Amino acid sequence: MKQLYGILERIGGTLVMGARAAGYINTLPRQFPRFVEQCYLIGYTTMPIVTILCFFIGSVLALETGYSMSETFGAKQFIGTLVGLTMVRELAPVMVAILVTGRVGSAITAELASMKVYQEVDALVTMNIPPERMLVMPRMAAVAVMMPVLTMIGDLCGWYGGALVCKYTAAISVEPEAYFAALKRYMQMSDVWHGLAKAEVFGSAVVLVCCSIGLNTRGGPREIGSAVTKAVVVSLILILVLDYFVTKILI
Repeated sequence: MKQLYGILERIGGTLVMGARAAGYINTLPRQFPRFVEQCYLIGYTTMPIVTILCFFIGSVLALETGYSMSETFGAKQFIGTLVGLTMVRELAPVMVAILVTGRVGSAITAELASMKVYQEVDALVTMNIPPERMLVMPRMAAVAVMMPVLTMIGDLCGWYGGALVCKYTAAISVEPEAYFAALKRYMQMSDVWHGLAKAEVFGSAVVLVCCSIGLNTRGGPREIGSAVTKAVVVSLILILVLDYFVTKILI
């Protein structure tokens, strides 16, 4: 019971911190340079690895399904539909969230944990500056803006990776025109919105968890590494749990 109480207390503290940060959204214009900096760190620095990973995920997905659908089912004309829907509805949002966790979430936790350990957060509180306003809210706003952008980039890279594999693999031999025609024919705009909604939920959850763990770090410098490890592990588990429930709600 004590462990369960501790888990519930941490969840409640994280939600309260998120609500407080959302209450300071009207101060965003005064913190615009900090917001732009976080957009750069969350979006621009993560974009290269998102591009590479999603391109090869789309390529492998097209390769694996291409052989099966060509030889077993004789339905290779639907490869574009399968790759497109899988990337949009599931793979791109989840992979982008995982990459943001490893690339950005760990950095956020390390930065805030360092500030907490070296009493910089206490100095902000002493000067009557809420940490949620200066440290959490700009990051929440930045991830809300950049997650859909990164997800759409991942979608496009996955689609084109699959198209290249289908064109230049002799056993598949599906032209890009047929590939994208099938993708366009069976994909609805609602599928795209579902993927973007997932990305928003995952990104907000990751940033909230990493900020909460960083701001609640106790002890010396050794605890900074432990906080980063804890934040990444908790974020990855949370992404998978949320993926199931959000998918169930959207479907």
